[in-house]
Amino acid sequence: MATEHEAMKDSEVWPALPQNAWSDTCATLQLWLQMVGKVRMALVPAINHSWNVTLYPTIRGLTTMPMALGTRMVEIDFDFVEHELVIETSDGGRETIALAPMTVAEFYSRLMAALGSLDALCNVWPVPCEVAEPIPFKKDDVHRAYDPVYAQRFWRVLLQTTRVFTVFRARFRGKVSPIHLFWGAMDLACTRFSGRTAPEHPSMPGLPDRVTHDAYSHEVSSCGFWPGAPGPPGAPSIEPFFYSYAYPEPAGYREYAIGPAEARFDKNFGEFIFPYEAMRQSADPDDALLKFLQSTYEAAAVCAKWDRDALEVKA
Repeated sequence: MATEHEAMKDSEVWPALPQNAWSDTCATLQLWLQMVGKVRMALVPAINHSWNVTLYPTIRGLTTMPMALGTRMVEIDFDFVEHELVIETSDGGRETIALAPMTVAEFYSRLMAALGSLDALCNVWPVPCEVAEPIPFKKDDVHRAYDPVYAQRFWRVLLQTTRVFTVFRARFRGKVSPIHLFWGAMDLACTRFSGRTAPEHPSMPGLPDRVTHDAYSHEVSSCGFWPGAPGPPGAPSIEPFFYSYAYPEPAGYREYAIGPAEARFDKNFGEFIFPYEAMRQSADPDDALLKFLQSTYEAAAVCAKWDRDALEVKA
């Protein structure tokens, strides 16, 4: 029987990630990511568009990157190869937590204990964000699943998406975000800016207005990957997809011709979507994804009359 490491080495570049196969793990992992993300939010000074709170894909998982504790530094990494949470400090401290089935309450207790042993405790708001009917971390005995195969697949999709997004990101010379994971909704995103200010964004469920207004203070074209979610009772799961949206949405945007053929504007989400499964089954997944990213960006840039000569890198 192949080991998990051998399976990872021999598997597809873009692995299957059906939401219904790992929905319980996905929900638990999202809450674990939120705990670590809230530590980053507590320790890193505010940066425009909430870029101080995000996590980043690595060759083994996801990282906070270094965070300051006075003159000391601490970093927290999800390792989806060995399935560990690794907490390290610049003075040689190290604690690990095995990633395995456990309740959110237990994970939170272990995380706080590990931070305390490293003299790295900080004030963390102990309630999830951007989830329906949030349960405080200390009291959550509901979410407890962890399937290492699917957790690893999710990370590998993030890593490959980062690779392709980096090619797309390099085509833009204007202001552009890092490629980063927003742990609130568990989506990997990259945002381009036209340089023009935007009207005040309406309120969004689960987010304070100050966060929304800062995130959309300027005109954007944003793309990303979202792993999906269970559907409403009696409905099928929402399968993972790539997305792209513009704020503010210019006239003619949703009617703009985009590609590939499986991509479309979804009125429920208010954005263009390209199903992950359609991308991975295409003859050239990288090319298909780049076509989606480029054509949806052009929908925003053309319809909103961005200064493309000034903002884009010439081929």
